[in-house]
Amino acid sequence: MCGFVGMVSTVPVASSLLVALQAIQHRGQDAAGLGTREGTRFHLTKDLGMVTQVLDARKIEQSGGTAGIAHVRYPTAGAVSTAQDAQPFLTRRPGILLAHNGNVTNVPELARSLADSGLHVLSQCDAEPILLVLAEELTALRPSAHTTADLVQAVAAVYRRVKGAYSVVAVMELDGVETLVAFRDPHGIRPGCYGTDGRGSWMAASESVALDVAGFKRVDDLPVGQALLLRAGQAPQLLPVVPASPRRCVFERIYFARPDSVMEDGRVNRTRWRLGRQLAREWKAKGLQADVVVAVPDTSRPAAMAMAEELGLKNREGFIKNRYSGRTFIMPDQATRTAALRLKLNPISEVFEGKRVILVDDSIVRGTTMRRILTMVRELGPTEVHLAVFAPPVRHPCFYGVDMPSEAELAAAAWPAEQVEARLAAQLGADSLTYLSIEGMREVVGGPLCDACFSGEYAVPVTEAERAAILSERRG
Repeated sequence: MCGFVGMVSTVPVASSLLVALQAIQHRGQDAAGLGTREGTRFHLTKDLGMVTQVLDARKIEQSGGTAGIAHVRYPTAGAVSTAQDAQPFLTRRPGILLAHNGNVTNVPELARSLADSGLHVLSQCDAEPILLVLAEELTALRPSAHTTADLVQAVAAVYRRVKGAYSVVAVMELDGVETLVAFRDPHGIRPGCYGTDGRGSWMAASESVALDVAGFKRVDDLPVGQALLLRAGQAPQLLPVVPASPRRCVFERIYFARPDSVMEDGRVNRTRWRLGRQLAREWKAKGLQADVVVAVPDTSRPAAMAMAEELGLKNREGFIKNRYSGRTFIMPDQATRTAALRLKLNPISEVFEGKRVILVDDSIVRGTTMRRILTMVRELGPTEVHLAVFAPPVRHPCFYGVDMPSEAELAAAAWPAEQVEARLAAQLGADSLTYLSIEGMREVVGGPLCDACFSGEYAVPVTEAERAAILSERRG
């Protein structure tokens, strides 16, 4: 899971890209990068670290170029990241700057195929093989002066050769015009949208909040199975490539996206609110009782408020969050996550003492973070602690861009489905555990979804060899 922003304009774009990128810092804390195209030259800065650590605003403002891409990275492969793994990536032939969000599942196969053509994948980042495949397909048609028709053929080849989930933005010259290209895999698993400032500039981004802060108005989501061409001062051009079969990622709605972002199914905050209301109905059907609802900040707040409203209970802030700590789920190892949690949350004793508490969270993956939270809460003397999760149990790895580990490391995969709530509640130290049902989640979100981490129904089949390679990369 990563975040990108691409822009094309008649004026320098670096400053706008930098502002927009900071709005999606939550999508990746490992590395950041920004590249622009100025005439026939490219300028590229990237390294490990947060946006403000890597991209110095004063230096970035001096970068020329009227088209560019910025990116934040959350790694799902490789034991130790290096600056070489940061995005965007650049190829000199035929001159393409590219970044993506997602996960390619057949990287070893692509690496071998590219090596046979004399192209070598040097990083641990799967954006590089996407770029090399696109470049190889374009240069096979002609060495330079590529056309829109060439791009359609090349993207079709990417769809044939590259498996997995990917939303891609690229800057290149097409038909002699500087162009921002965007496309998603045929299932549209990973998100993306685009918009305009009304003055001829265009922006594409992983989430609409990036457009908002830069003063752009969202036009639509990135098309699925099509290529989108954005050019300064021109109307967008949509190019059908393959039939679309959308399966948008439900975990984006539950955890990753900012609540003020807008996706295909509407504002994320509204979706989380509705998931909380459905969870309240399922919790109430168990005949349980409570005094107060408390969210584990921040993602769970809308669902917790909705639960409290639906159940007629008080909703209280039970934790003070350190705003300068990162998102523990996307940190690279368990030791870092555990240390960060101690810095991240400090409970307010009077909210819990002597109360029957419903503790609301978005998901339980490994269980270690929740076990620590429940330990902190128990020390404050509540009479009961009921854990409520506005997502189904995570019982299967994600191979499409979320670093969910193997089944052996997933807390909810240890027992048969009908035993998970009772067994895991006892292990974590809760009086009860209520997950949202898969049926309830699907009813709320609607439409075709990728919910493989809950259901095991993968939108893109993953072979045993691919699965082993991905899990091996995650273990380093």
